[in-house]
Amino acid sequence: MQSPWKILTVAPLFLLLSLQSSASPAYNDLSRPSYSNGHTCVGCVLVVSVIEQLAQVHNSTVQASMERLCSYLPEKLFLKTTCYLVIDKFGSDIIKLLSADMNADVVCHTLEFCKQNTGQPLCHLYPLPKETWKFTLEKARRIVKKSPILRYSRSGSDICSLPILAKICQKIKSAIEQSVPFKDVDSDKYSVFPTLRGYHWRGRDCNDSDESVYPGRRPDNWDVHQDSNCNGIWGIDPKDGIPYEKKFCEGSQPRGIILLGDSAGAHFHISPEWITASQMSLNSFINLPTALTDELDWPQLSGVTGFLDSTVGIEEKSIYLRLWKRNHCNHRDYQNISRNGASSRNLKKFIESLSRNKMLDYPAIVIYAMIGNDVCNGKSDPVPAMTTPEKLYSNVMQTLKHLNSHLPDGSHVILYGLPDGTFLWDNLHNRYHPLGQLNKDVTYAHLYSFLNCLQVSPCHGWMSSNKTLRTLTSERAEQLSNTLKKIAASEKFTNFDLFYMDFAFHEIIQEWQKRGGQPWQLIEPVDGFHPNERKSVLLKGMLMTSQTLDNQEWTQLTSWVKGNLICDSRTREWLCCCLRIVSGRRCSSSGPKSWERRIRSTPRLNRCLETKAGTEPFRSMHPWGAQGGRGMGKLIPQLCGLLRHRPKGVSFSSIFAKCLSLNEEHIWMTVQCCVLLGSVTLPLFLK
Repeated sequence: MQSPWKILTVAPLFLLLSLQSSASPAYNDLSRPSYSNGHTCVGCVLVVSVIEQLAQVHNSTVQASMERLCSYLPEKLFLKTTCYLVIDKFGSDIIKLLSADMNADVVCHTLEFCKQNTGQPLCHLYPLPKETWKFTLEKARRIVKKSPILRYSRSGSDICSLPILAKICQKIKSAIEQSVPFKDVDSDKYSVFPTLRGYHWRGRDCNDSDESVYPGRRPDNWDVHQDSNCNGIWGIDPKDGIPYEKKFCEGSQPRGIILLGDSAGAHFHISPEWITASQMSLNSFINLPTALTDELDWPQLSGVTGFLDSTVGIEEKSIYLRLWKRNHCNHRDYQNISRNGASSRNLKKFIESLSRNKMLDYPAIVIYAMIGNDVCNGKSDPVPAMTTPEKLYSNVMQTLKHLNSHLPDGSHVILYGLPDGTFLWDNLHNRYHPLGQLNKDVTYAHLYSFLNCLQVSPCHGWMSSNKTLRTLTSERAEQLSNTLKKIAASEKFTNFDLFYMDFAFHEIIQEWQKRGGQPWQLIEPVDGFHPNERKSVLLKGMLMTSQTLDNQEWTQLTSWVKGNLICDSRTREWLCCCLRIVSGRRCSSSGPKSWERRIRSTPRLNRCLETKAGTEPFRSMHPWGAQGGRGMGKLIPQLCGLLRHRPKGVSFSSIFAKCLSLNEEHIWMTVQCCVLLGSVTLPLFLK
């Protein structure tokens, strides 16, 4: 994937809708100069297609459809002004060509935004004209033969070449390449500005004039005088003189979430409304300026660091929001260190942007999720350019050593495996792309072929009609995943535990189908490659219920449970008590002391409860008995064994905190196994 910087400089000419970021390779490919204009070609075909379809939808002239498109664009970033300048410069020839029934491919080749060099194949999105391509192109060139714009289109002008813009362009380019905020007064890598690598990507700074104040740090003197870690908790309780930070956060073990990822982790997204004429309106482009200044990424909605509610109706929350829900002391402690085109090979170029001080900051959960670009590239022969298992091992070890030198003790690192991308072709190739839905003329197979021909595909290996190539790509992805798995199993580090997690593709599909969805709905519709918001959030939700992400006391608790290989009645009672707590109900109020009175006898847990006050929703679902249909009604009076059967030496608070963090269905599945099978190995539940 080429540098995403070009999208902010070239794309304004084409309303900034090119597929540059979605197709950016893991490194700059200098071996394909014949198609250095590939992204420009894609952008031109997209915009001309939209103009043509707007005229069709509204039964208007081409001139009217161009003006309609410009009227939809916002004033920000001079998008509307740029659009009218493009019309003034190119509009007359576009009108002539479209009026002569030339399609978008012919228009863009005629205006030389797309080129076919000698010996190269013809790249086209739409079906070829009935007449020969050579004859059609010559006919189109005669129509615009005297046009002055061809000289301009060949010039390759760059708006950043203007002296007045050169300095600010360089600063923005540097911020994007280094993955640090563009606006950061105190240089602590946190910002009060949302985009250009600001707080959409990492927690919002609460004092941009003091480099010692930033999210994720341990409080300075319990934040008596100021909020040094930006979690909104500071000052002293006048009733007892205890600092609020100490009262609410001491012992709760706050921790941040950090993602090292690629465009999938950054949540790359091009809205279908931007290129679908039948859906286009004044509201379609409201978010376009924000998207452009975030490199067409939406980290504020990602499955790991997203802090905004889902826009697609998914109830699951991001990992950050789940950590925040468990403990408000985690407020703003997130970092999305992802880049379009990132891979194990180029991570070292921007990992320095990670902000963590091993002495001053809280521990963190780091997710390494380079899930595509080590096997994905746009070359005509993509296999030789794929990362080898040996090279991946070297790259990942280099990354882990860097993390070990920066992360505080008690952190966790999770290595994410690569997916099986054959899903893309199998589920999308015969479906219509948004550009082809109006006239039923462009499928995803056509889109993939077009991008592969231009050598700007985000993943030629999987986005190909060649089944052998798709299989080879998946085999390499599996090899790389096995390498990550071996690293997690064999390597040890002083400051963090290391885990591995498979990319649970099939499980996500099954879960989505249970909800009535179709597999293709989990993929971004415009680029036909990236996981969309639904898939991203569902995947991270699975991670939260299958990994041990909690405190060191839970490690002791895990060891105890793993030692109880026989799932006896004592274990069942303990698990069922956990289930009732997760469901928002008491274990049982019978006996000399209720659950509430017993846990409140522990001062530390009392603080934990105060911290969590109002953050744990009450759930009224009845998981068993007649109402739940689970046949467990007779067990309800016996489900008060949590404290009685707790492992020796494990505090009440660790048990309670873990129960709050467990997923209700996850616990129930284990309890059901215990009841039905009588004997089961609990590591399946805890691994």
